[in-house]
Amino acid sequence: MPVTNQIVVRCRKGDARAFRELYDAYSRAMYNICLRMTGHAPDAEDVLQEAFVQVFNNLSRLESDASLTAWIKRIVVNQCLSWLRKKKVRFEDVEHHDKAESPDVDESEHALTVSAVKEAIGQLPDGYRTVLSLYIFEEYSHREIADMLGISESTAKTQYMRAKEKVRQLVKLKTKEV
Repeated sequence: MPVTNQIVVRCRKGDARAFRELYDAYSRAMYNICLRMTGHAPDAEDVLQEAFVQVFNNLSRLESDASLTAWIKRIVVNQCLSWLRKKKVRFEDVEHHDKAESPDVDESEHALTVSAVKEAIGQLPDGYRTVLSLYIFEEYSHREIADMLGISESTAKTQYMRAKEKVRQLVKLKTKEV
C-alpha cells in the first residue's frame, strides 16, 4: 500500500500523528493555492486551516481509488471559492461591457522576472486573480471555472484575458522602474 494510503487509513483510525503527516505532506502546496486565490497571507492561512478541517472531517468519503492529491486540492479550491463568495467578490459580466481585443504584444521585449509577475498577480483585483489562478495554476478549463464561479464561460474567458493584460501592464511598469 502506498504511503499516502497508509496515512489515510491511520487518519481514519484517529491517529493524531497521521493527521500531522498528511498535513505536512500537502499543506505547503495547498497554501500556495490559497495564497494565489486570496492574495493575502493571513487570509490564505485561514482558508487553508478551514480546508484541512474539511479534509479531516471527510476522509471517510474518500474513495480508495481516488487521487488523494486531487481530492484535497478540490476541497482547498472550494474553500477558497467559499471565502471569495463571503467576501462578495464580483466578476464583470461581459454582456454589459465591450469585448476587449487582446493587443499584439511582443513579449520578448519585456524582461519578465518571476518576482515581478508574482507581485503583479498579487495586485490584481480578486475576480481577475481568481480566474487567472484557476486557469493557469490549477489548470481548470474556462467552462469549469464558469461553473465553479456561477458566471458565463465568456465572462470567465474575458476575466482571464483582462487579468493577463493587467499583469503585462504591471510588469511593464515594474521593469521600467528598475
